[in-house]
Amino acid sequence: MDSTSFADFFSELPDPRLDRQKRHSLMDILFISVCAVVCGATSFVDIADFGRAKKDWLKERLELKFGIPSHDTFGRVFSLIDPEAFRACFADWTGAISTAVGGDMIAFDGKTLRHSFDTATGLSAIHVMNAWSSANDFCLGQMKVDGKSNEITAIPKQSSPPYSGLQIQLHKFIPMVR
Repeated sequence: MDSTSFADFFSELPDPRLDRQKRHSLMDILFISVCAVVCGATSFVDIADFGRAKKDWLKERLELKFGIPSHDTFGRVFSLIDPEAFRACFADWTGAISTAVGGDMIAFDGKTLRHSFDTATGLSAIHVMNAWSSANDFCLGQMKVDGKSNEITAIPKQSSPPYSGLQIQLHKFIPMVR
């Protein structure tokens, strides 16, 4: 695909909502969410706030037939979306952007999410790995990893196409060419 259009890559993502519950288009919800997170949103409330603050700009790009979705709508939709299907769409889209800008250095970094554990139920903290585009200051992907693993064991999953062939950095800038 020669395009880097958001809609071209995310149109294949199945909408898991019931037809009677589809007030806002899935594409509107996804686009607002991705834009908000790129701009620093860390919660569904932040995403809805971003949408309201940027409503005029978003209206130039989206349908927004019923306005900006509420934070509850964002939360409900993301609780239903298949995370692996979303990750695949996101990885394909950001890979196309990377190709369009002539390649990049990708940094992989693992993090533990603060306060993601639940001692009452015995759930341990959530561990994630990010793939970061150094040239574009942009997160190309994020995936949950086993708490006992490290970046090296999770890279085969994130370094499959469209990331294959890119120069990769691990941990504190230890170079590794793929």
